[in-house]
Amino acid sequence: MIRTRNIRPRRPLLAGTTAVAAMAVTAGLVAATAEPAKAAAGPKLSLIAATTSITLTSWKEEPGVYLDLGTYLTAEGTPLELKVTRKSYKDPVTITQTVYEGGKAKAKVLPKGTVKDFSGLRDFAKITVTDKAGKKVLSRSEDFCPNNASGRVRPDAPATSKYPESCPTNPFTLGSVWGVEKGWAANTYAGSYTEPVMLAAGTYTAKVGVAKKYRDLFGIANKPATIKVTVQERSYEDEQSATGPASRSSASGEHAGHGAAHQAPTAHTGHGSGHAPTPAQAAAPVTSGAGPSYNVGHGPLKAAPPALPWALKKQQAARSMRVGDTGGQTDGSRRAPALQPLSKRPAGKPSVPDVPKPDLRSLPAYGIVVSDGEKDIPGKDYLAFSANVWNAGPAQLVVDGFRSPGKAKMDAYQYFYDAKGKQVGYTPTGTMEWDPRPGHMHWHFTDFASYRLLKANKKEAVRSGKEAFCLANTDAIDYTVKNANWHPFNTDLSTACGAENSISVREVLDVGSGDTYSQDLPGQSFDITDVPNGTYYIQVLANPEKRLKETSVDNNSALRKIVLGGKPGKRTVTVPAHDLVNEN
Repeated sequence: MIRTRNIRPRRPLLAGTTAVAAMAVTAGLVAATAEPAKAAAGPKLSLIAATTSITLTSWKEEPGVYLDLGTYLTAEGTPLELKVTRKSYKDPVTITQTVYEGGKAKAKVLPKGTVKDFSGLRDFAKITVTDKAGKKVLSRSEDFCPNNASGRVRPDAPATSKYPESCPTNPFTLGSVWGVEKGWAANTYAGSYTEPVMLAAGTYTAKVGVAKKYRDLFGIANKPATIKVTVQERSYEDEQSATGPASRSSASGEHAGHGAAHQAPTAHTGHGSGHAPTPAQAAAPVTSGAGPSYNVGHGPLKAAPPALPWALKKQQAARSMRVGDTGGQTDGSRRAPALQPLSKRPAGKPSVPDVPKPDLRSLPAYGIVVSDGEKDIPGKDYLAFSANVWNAGPAQLVVDGFRSPGKAKMDAYQYFYDAKGKQVGYTPTGTMEWDPRPGHMHWHFTDFASYRLLKANKKEAVRSGKEAFCLANTDAIDYTVKNANWHPFNTDLSTACGAENSISVREVLDVGSGDTYSQDLPGQSFDITDVPNGTYYIQVLANPEKRLKETSVDNNSALRKIVLGGKPGKRTVTVPAHDLVNEN
């Protein structure tokens, strides 16, 4: 679920927005399938513009204009539903579309090469911009995530969308579901996955259309949207000096409305004042070129939220500039109250019933760099990395912590549920401890995972002291597994992990989601000062003491090969591709 913070609310679009009739997807839909051609009912898709004119701001402090032009893809008749998967990291990413025959859903395999990763449909939107004289000044393509910021286009549409609220960007994602609910529209703007363009102050005409291969694939009419664009230049300093700090806040909020995509990553400001990243943390290396699905994981990775709905932009215009979590909020788009543990410790005899259980699995390490560690210690070299443990299901991992008055640690319990969601058992499973370090400042469940640096012969060379973690659904790893929850609750790290004065805490890792700890956090590194150059493996091991009850413990380890080189004080690391995955 970053995880920046990528949560989108389900709000209506601008009043008066209506869908345009579109071509139906029939047997002419281009697809690679062995089934005989039949009249498959797909969605009626069309591109619409929320407005015919828009004003964009070019800030002197960060030149460039972000082309959030208010264009949306609408779906009528049936939803647009796409499932994107790979069998393993040795296999390419494939995509299928859900179509309907006789009212029954069927999977139609789309052509090879339609997708290359899980971030969306590549080069979906085609944008051209001309100046007042009709001269073309810009031509570009943008990717499209169907799970982008969305809203209903008619009052009788479903009240909520069943589809996830982002496209995952973790390099080791295994499966994703994309969709535009019927009667809904998804913003085609690529948010912080796109780059600003240089346009001088003035008026322009923008045309936004859908690339031909997608028009042919989904039966979308060739009707580009035309928007009059006014570019105005403004300055933060001018705004503040003119009317004082309040204006500065308002102007900043308006700027943040562009999907909050153009700000310095502030990450977990909501974990308390001590959790805001330092300048050094904010400049930490980006792990995957974008942020995790929901927020930025446990640490200030580069935020990558999608575009926000117009209604939300207006609300944010009155707020101070910020990105990431604040108290009870993810990215300003959804409030997430803390998960509540049971009112008291479990009573009765502990038991582990024969019901579905979670299946914890580790992803290979990524975002691997050599750093000077948590402090600038002369003569010390550290190998930093990001790591993720996810839950393949078919059941949630639910852990409650209970604190005896005056005690420094909480007692932790794992719960088990039957098919109807009724609790049918529990077992003690270690402890929870408060981590006061900047970058954490929350309750960690102990012995959740372990990090080890292994030699070429797989013998241990260095073990990390970190084995305690706060559980939160920062990344969507595989939403195609059984019982995957497409809308996990505790993606908001500011409420997922408790406060120092908490008497109890509930931490949950949902089915299909994983929890990323990024390489710039305390404990996310190995001291390699005295480790010889050569080939090694970073091991991420889930549930190392086997205290948690799982479906299987045979898939808990993941290895990532690395090669150390260089000289003391100037060590280097080379990270080969992991099968077909090369996040570099």
